[in-house]
Amino acid sequence: MQKIKKLEMQTPNKTNRHVEILKELFPHAVSESKIDFDLLRQILSESIVEGDEERYRLDWVGKKASLLKANSSINKTLRPCVNESVDFENTQNLYIEGDNFEVLKLLSESYLNKIKMIYIDPPYNTGKDFVYRDNFTQSKADFEDAIRMRDEEGNKLFKNTDSNGRFHSDWLSMMYERLLVARDLLKEDGVIFISIDDNEVHNLRKICDEVFGEGNFVGNITWEKRTKAQNTLDAKNMFQSKTEYILTYKKNINKIRFNLEVSGNKNYDLDDERGVFRYKLIEEMSALGMRGRATMIYPILGILPNENKQWKVGQDTINEFLLRNDIVRIDNKVFFKIRPEDEDIKKYYPFWSHFFNKEAYGTAETGKTELSETLDTKEHDFETVKPTTLIKKLLFHLQNNDNEIILDFFSGSATTAHAVMQLNSEDGGNRKFIMVQLPEATDEKSEAFKAGYKNICEIGKERIRRAGAKITQEIASAKPRNDEMKIASAKPRNDGNLDIGFRVLRLDTTNFKDVYYHPNNLTQKDIFDFQTNIKEERTDLDLLFQIMLDLGIELSLKITPQTVEGTKLYLLENNELIACLEDTISQAAIQEIKKLKPYQVVLKDGCFADDNDKINALQELASVTTVSVI
Repeated sequence: MQKIKKLEMQTPNKTNRHVEILKELFPHAVSESKIDFDLLRQILSESIVEGDEERYRLDWVGKKASLLKANSSINKTLRPCVNESVDFENTQNLYIEGDNFEVLKLLSESYLNKIKMIYIDPPYNTGKDFVYRDNFTQSKADFEDAIRMRDEEGNKLFKNTDSNGRFHSDWLSMMYERLLVARDLLKEDGVIFISIDDNEVHNLRKICDEVFGEGNFVGNITWEKRTKAQNTLDAKNMFQSKTEYILTYKKNINKIRFNLEVSGNKNYDLDDERGVFRYKLIEEMSALGMRGRATMIYPILGILPNENKQWKVGQDTINEFLLRNDIVRIDNKVFFKIRPEDEDIKKYYPFWSHFFNKEAYGTAETGKTELSETLDTKEHDFETVKPTTLIKKLLFHLQNNDNEIILDFFSGSATTAHAVMQLNSEDGGNRKFIMVQLPEATDEKSEAFKAGYKNICEIGKERIRRAGAKITQEIASAKPRNDEMKIASAKPRNDGNLDIGFRVLRLDTTNFKDVYYHPNNLTQKDIFDFQTNIKEERTDLDLLFQIMLDLGIELSLKITPQTVEGTKLYLLENNELIACLEDTISQAAIQEIKKLKPYQVVLKDGCFADDNDKINALQELASVTTVSVI
């Protein structure tokens, strides 16, 4: 019989998980679920440990608190907003409103090791940015002055001016805790791109080295964001900055290869069971006057170089091709079977400038114009906007883009979502996006506010709607686009299956009353007040999405309602889950669930007539699937 469990309905506490792992590895260093850190340090050291030794690392005020925060659990949920979504029933894209740290925490089970690429354009800490932060100790008056907005939990944005005594520390804490959680979402062959400028690039590189490992650093792309010099000089800096950076890290340096451009046009006119190839003669070169090159004279399939000659390639390369049977002998000559993946490739040129290719890289100016044209207004409250061409360039350099998930948790104007849809339309791909953005209020005096955009999320969602409609029109009219990427292996334009929809989800407090989490605190008086542990204003869809988060199920799966003799069931795509959120469940519904044999089933704890019915029904279902109750 499989286990019947009660869902926790909160994000996992990673500290407890880490303690359990350490207990398995070093049981003598853990007592009463507490770690003896001095003993653990000694276990992991080859010499006697006496004290905290100095070592190379970046520290700041608040770092330990951020690490603790990244590991702690939260009782929150994501509530679906069907009316604000586009094609809610079928789309695989997500737009999530709320504090990106808490959203990342909520996604940590459903998208663990599932994200192919993360791109973020966070605040640059210029002294003018708003930075999201927790309640650091300060007076109420100072607190009120510092915030621009707050949510129900008292979290807020504050303007991090360079007069703040914790100017760098606050920004580092904000980034550190988010990157710690985000790393777990990346696939083993995943990659993260982070836009940044001179203000914090040095500090960001250090915390990324710590979070992702300095051995997984790919490189630092310099992007020329401006085509023209500014009219005024920065009083503190005699240099005019025209560039920004894109720090690039892999989850695992050995698990991903970028799609780099092949040098020249190659014709693969032959094929075998492994695919297409072309022959390339294994050439010789003069051996006269060469020193230490005797290792270049050896037989290949019984053929030696001619007198006073040596092979141009070493034995390691030859052995590699021999192992895959890709060397052949023809008329006393030897040839490689060269396949597309063997071709010489250009290394990244890490300076991306409009001077070399304006259409491929774009500028902040073209990005701003693009947003204005998409929204049909110049007033959108964004002074700097990344162009879709830049994000498409990053997307192009990833292999195996089909069905991959792209995450941007500083979504801003939703350039990344626009770029994903655009590139899918051009190469027939099926990339999916997850956008996360705090609903930061627009200035009431701004034209964006007057136009009806009360917060940044409203701008982002409208951009996706309009961009999707425009792309659909372009496909229908087969109108050529100047920015089409010339990819030799590209598939044809999307044939009409392009996903231009998105599910809107909004961060909110849990759907459950406090008694759900602390039933032991229930008094006799509370029994009459808590006839149900679910908040009254919450819907079945609200509950379903919190269940999906708790069970680690992707939030983009198609949901199909089905009614069986008056009992409504929710069936998730791929037979992933069946949920019954009714106050009563019919025997016919139980039999239907048994017949369908989903991977998991979730029921309300109080949907049975009595305890006997509950025990019998749960045991019956547990014989074919995993059963959970809420």
